[in-house]
Amino acid sequence: MRPEKKVVRMLAKHSLSLGTAESCTGGLVAGCITRVPGASECFEGGFITYSNTAKDRLIGVPRELIEKYGAVSAETARAMAEGARERLGTDMAVAVTGIAGPTGGTADKPVGTVYIAVARKGATGVRKFQFTGTRHAIRRQTTEEALQFVFDEIRALTGEV
Repeated sequence: MRPEKKVVRMLAKHSLSLGTAESCTGGLVAGCITRVPGASECFEGGFITYSNTAKDRLIGVPRELIEKYGAVSAETARAMAEGARERLGTDMAVAVTGIAGPTGGTADKPVGTVYIAVARKGATGVRKFQFTGTRHAIRRQTTEEALQFVFDEIRALTGEV
């Protein structure tokens, strides 16, 4: 079963709501979720916060945080997820930020560096990934891992195996 179907099924089963905040994926996570029939029962909406200004203005990521740690960082991913959850009033929110390439990488953060965060009441988890391949492949891998992370967090929250 596709990860987005598992996520929608689990969210609906447990009456949980989800929101998204996406940078490098440009809405692919939300797009995958909304492809699933019944997603309207559990998906509230999402933000595409590609620029630093959008991250600040739309979901409240402080400029100072971005200046200190960078747009592609665990700290920014955490703030994105928490900001989206707060603004959408959802039980959970997933955020992705990364460097999809082919340019934009540095020695410290090469192309393929991605941070994914999932915020839920009382807890926000962040995972770092180093993907390889084309821009398309990196965005696809990011989307799949984001959906898997949400699924893992639903299971942790509900105690369902």
